[in-house]
Amino acid sequence: MAFALLHNSPTTSPLTFMGSSHSNSPRLKLLFLFFFLCFLSPNDFSADAFTGTYGVNYGRIADNLPSPHSVVTLLKAAKIKNVRIYDADHQVLDAFKGSGLELIVGLGNEFLKDISLGEDRAMNWIKENVEPYLPGTKIVGIAVGNEILGGTDIELWEALLPSVKNVYAALQRLNLHKKIELSSPNSEAVFANSFPPSACIFRPDIAVFMVPLLQFFSQIGSPFYINAYPFLAYKSDPEHIDLNYAIFQPNSGIFDAKTNLHYDNMFDAQVDAAYAALEKAGFEKMEVIVSETGWASRGDENEAGASLQNAKTYNRNLKKRLAKKKGTPYKPKEPVRAYVFALFNENLKPGPTSERNFGLFKPDGSISYDVGFTGLRDSSGVGILQGLVSRCLCSLVLAIVLLNSVW
Repeated sequence: MAFALLHNSPTTSPLTFMGSSHSNSPRLKLLFLFFFLCFLSPNDFSADAFTGTYGVNYGRIADNLPSPHSVVTLLKAAKIKNVRIYDADHQVLDAFKGSGLELIVGLGNEFLKDISLGEDRAMNWIKENVEPYLPGTKIVGIAVGNEILGGTDIELWEALLPSVKNVYAALQRLNLHKKIELSSPNSEAVFANSFPPSACIFRPDIAVFMVPLLQFFSQIGSPFYINAYPFLAYKSDPEHIDLNYAIFQPNSGIFDAKTNLHYDNMFDAQVDAAYAALEKAGFEKMEVIVSETGWASRGDENEAGASLQNAKTYNRNLKKRLAKKKGTPYKPKEPVRAYVFALFNENLKPGPTSERNFGLFKPDGSISYDVGFTGLRDSSGVGILQGLVSRCLCSLVLAIVLLNSVW
């Protein structure tokens, strides 16, 4: 709006538009300029670098995170529009109302066995956790479970497809099925092998459950979500995997003899491995979306590659790669979309040290390391309000100088 005010027609000055009768006064014009400059941020002068191919996972297994309202401010400052959470927390849904941010909510693994029993169970969940927040909160997807297939609970494997069908049926009854996408993110454990990419297939024991699920997803137009972590692959075999290949740095890459394709980074190879598995299962037209990817900034002694520098390099290069909206060697016309893990370090997550150190931002809203984002606070501790005051003071000095020259 402010930019538009400076570009009114010749017959309407900014101050006339505001209702002033002194549109020709240089002093008032400069005063308006002062207020205009005061409320601009540095990002208002630069092109928007976020393209819709980049999202982030907002995990909250921690006791030191900022409020959901502050998180909305952080996401908007960073120009991250696509967000995924692992539940349907009502405080988060309230905070996102009116923000314009697009949100995938999670239907937790703990609900699947119950929801698989009947459509009414799914309807109750949606009426409590989704429908009341629409359309103010832009809930664009529901992830039914997380990394179910490939896990250890066979009963959950059996409950997954009935749960997905019941949720979809409930969405249909509410006329929301064309507005809210269903998915179910998978780990790399669903594959029997993934090297070279063209050789990837689903594990035979999982394929029995995966293929019917994919058939239903294909019918309703849902993509295949995969959690792709070059970090985990490198950590498991640092002697045989080139670190530069894992973090998008210059390297000799790998060659897939079957497809005659060359890969210069593991991320693309993992995505194409998923495409190969889908194709062999009969779903060559299904899109692959990366539901999680990231790199740990700290780890235990036996967690090779977990370091601040590697995390910075991986995430910075990933951000650049996604911004190009390009595809993979096997699917060059399908721009890759990915949700990065994660927004914050989560200090209460169990497991090795790396599990608690994937965050792009610190709990105070400052960046963990520079990948090109704006934080709520910079590394010296200067907050948004302090920055705004600083810009206003600079603008005031400029206005005074200009006014003195007029007078």
